[in-house]
Amino acid sequence: MVIASGARAAARCLDLSRAPYSDSADRLFRGWLTPAYRATIDRVGAWMEAAGMTVRHDAAINLIGRYEGTHPDAPALVIGSHLDSVCDGGAYDGPLGVMLGIECVAALHAEGRRLPFAIEVIGFGDEEGSRFPAAMLGSRAVAGTLAPHAADMADAAGIGVDAALREFGSEAAALASARRAPGTMLAYLETHIEQGPVLEAEGLALGTVTGIAAQLRLEVTVGGVAGHAGTVTMSLRRDALAAAARMVSAIEDIAVADASDLVATVGRIEIAPGAANVIAGEVRFTVDIRAGATDRRDRAAAAIGTAMDAIAGERGVSIIVATIHDLPPCPCDTKLMDLLDAAIVATWQPSRRLMSGAGHDAMAMVALGPVAMLFVRCAGGISHHPAEHVDPADADAAFAAMRGFIDRLGEEYRDA
Repeated sequence: MVIASGARAAARCLDLSRAPYSDSADRLFRGWLTPAYRATIDRVGAWMEAAGMTVRHDAAINLIGRYEGTHPDAPALVIGSHLDSVCDGGAYDGPLGVMLGIECVAALHAEGRRLPFAIEVIGFGDEEGSRFPAAMLGSRAVAGTLAPHAADMADAAGIGVDAALREFGSEAAALASARRAPGTMLAYLETHIEQGPVLEAEGLALGTVTGIAAQLRLEVTVGGVAGHAGTVTMSLRRDALAAAARMVSAIEDIAVADASDLVATVGRIEIAPGAANVIAGEVRFTVDIRAGATDRRDRAAAAIGTAMDAIAGERGVSIIVATIHDLPPCPCDTKLMDLLDAAIVATWQPSRRLMSGAGHDAMAMVALGPVAMLFVRCAGGISHHPAEHVDPADADAAFAAMRGFIDRLGEEYRDA
């Protein structure tokens, strides 16, 4: 039985959601530079080689497969997404774009076809930031926008970035060498599940992304005074958790009142000392703020900061706010969007354009050249969850659209 290319890509994503490709025995969690990550890049690298690519790792241990074109000096089309996952995540978020890129190259190789330019498929090692406290470390290393302090980070077990890289034969001092030379990328294409319900609600398999929302991620530390839960009267307490709870509520109120595409999320809270009979002395939580426009995001961030300061003053607690990352909006290239629209229509589906509220590696890769993104419908709009699912038929449609995009880009390059 012949398996369609998109269906095979989806099946491979499922294969990678199980041992030994997960760092957890009972759920999917694949962090950057872990044993599961090593197993994954070995397996995916073998698929790249079978598709006709030469395979290598860069200093950030991103996985890179290259299929040469007829003009060796031409800038390459880069197709990519990430291979890491969130904790207890789904099988398709990230790997689907990599697997579909491999299938596109495999189809060209089977036909004996070469484009005027090379195609490189990249599986980025870190996009989610699920191991170290920053996101898109892999693609930012390639784009040359990785902050110098990135090498100073450590994971929850105290393992630093340098130590983790050394386990893979690299080191933090070499990260700068992962930067791609300017002018060597013709365009970047990322195919990704939508992670939202719009396409499914409209009965569409595919959509062209217009851009990615601006992001700001903060870590807030609230300092109170720990005390006995039974002996400190309510009026004398400086309860860090009670203050933090007020702050979380204020954050939601500010985002709701904006009545736009703005969203704000508190996704992680840590309480110390964390005992049932002790008043919380310290609370740390994250704030993730996103909007299609930077000014709207920043106005909300300022309002949130003012509200948290006021609550801290009322409650007699201290507050420290640190920026984890600050990413501007990422517009997709209009010409590439037109090519992607035409490729979707050629699969007998209407074109649909939509913005991405989720961050993607394209946000980093835009520093190197024009970017395009293709969204694929996911069941119920569910993502970052084990129930995440993509219909193999939709993956086939995405494969066909990507092939059409590649062919159209090749024609444009020849005519230029």
